[in-house]
Amino acid sequence: MDDMVGKVGVITGGASGIGLATATALAARGMKLVLADVEADPLDAAVAGLTDIGAEAIGVVTDVADLDAVQSLADQTWSAFGGAHFVFNNAGVAVSGPIAEMTHADWKWTIDVDLWGPIHGVEAFLPRMIEQGQGGHITNTASFAGVVPNVDLGVYCVAKYGVVAMSEVLQRELRQHEIGVSVLCPMRVATNIDASGRNRQRDYGGPESQQYPEVDEEEMAGRMIEVDEVAELVVRGITDNQLYLFPHHEARQFIAKRFERMDRAFD
Repeated sequence: MDDMVGKVGVITGGASGIGLATATALAARGMKLVLADVEADPLDAAVAGLTDIGAEAIGVVTDVADLDAVQSLADQTWSAFGGAHFVFNNAGVAVSGPIAEMTHADWKWTIDVDLWGPIHGVEAFLPRMIEQGQGGHITNTASFAGVVPNVDLGVYCVAKYGVVAMSEVLQRELRQHEIGVSVLCPMRVATNIDASGRNRQRDYGGPESQQYPEVDEEEMAGRMIEVDEVAELVVRGITDNQLYLFPHHEARQFIAKRFERMDRAFD
């Protein structure tokens, strides 16, 4: 999808972080934007910021864990702009700690948002994109933790591995419809995902149940990068129809070691 002028992009988790940075990059290329987020006030501010730079943009408060809400997001997208050409399933949350210490609510919240969220995005938008017959692109945010096991991020890994798998299969299935697919797998990015528990609903234990471990930055793999750098990679994924998007070059060694371990299992 080279020409973005007049095309319509939908971004979940669009009020901040990678989502908003990508929306800003796409607005500069003439795309119309639908931002979805669970937080109303930041969403309003994000949409206002985009319109201030001349973009056509609307905001839809959306809980991606709720299929009906994502279906409504698609309805409102078609009502406002008559279609969608780019869908960025980007909203995400994180819980940290050993798997043995995870509660059922930890599992359910993380998987409902991080895995079911992208699934809901595909369910709500993909059939319509195929029917409109104009091609397009879908990008799903996974993680480095979706391709390499990370200690104390077991629940997150389970969800993100699923996102990678879905994206890989979609990439093969959608070639005939000229719909490209990318999966974004960053390491550390300067977003507020570490504070995602602020939006944790009571059904999942509420914000007070969220675990915020102390992290020694020197022990974590991968440098911290800014959201604008990731956003430009997301845009290149669209224009170049690139499946895997790895913002951190240093992730390569860990991914290689994982597949080397698999390969040795055949000996």
